[in-house]
Amino acid sequence: MTSIGAVAAVVFVVVFTVDGWTRPGYGPARQPVSALALGSRGWIQTANFVVCGAGVCAGALALVSISWPLSTAVEVFGVALVASGVFPMDAMRGYPPGTPDNTPEHYSRRHRLHDHAGAVVFVSLPAAAAIAALTPALGVPSRTYSAVTAGVFATLFVVFGRAWEDDSPRAGLWQRLTILVGWAWLAHLFVLHQH
Repeated sequence: MTSIGAVAAVVFVVVFTVDGWTRPGYGPARQPVSALALGSRGWIQTANFVVCGAGVCAGALALVSISWPLSTAVEVFGVALVASGVFPMDAMRGYPPGTPDNTPEHYSRRHRLHDHAGAVVFVSLPAAAAIAALTPALGVPSRTYSAVTAGVFATLFVVFGRAWEDDSPRAGLWQRLTILVGWAWLAHLFVLHQH
């Protein structure tokens, strides 16, 4: 089961990277990954959220034998990823092409739900890493990697949050760095404990 989670984590990053670089009118450095769920090719990222989330949930079940708090935190992360796909963000900041290049004053209900799901994603993953850092069954190297991941991920998420609020031209880049750090750790965790 953990191999499913590992594959899901890796495929998620590969899909949004390739789709982002090949999507007309989309700027990966500025736009968040979630914006890929908009437009005519939006179904690709929507499916990416849902499939990855489901794969992570399946993998999380196998982590119960190591630590039920760790399994629960990863499960919550997976469910929040699915919700991120079910509730897409609003069009804004020039994407999809033709959208005004600003931030709307008011958001739709689905966008607010997407934001809530995203908050759970970006809080539950470093929480899972922190729990892993305190889990004796993982061993010292894995626990150390988990502790470093929790700190780096949380720091990068704060940087991304500020960049997003300021509509920085590098907001998308900061988000991608955050995701890369977190998802790489998650894939490592799953691979380390294949059953």
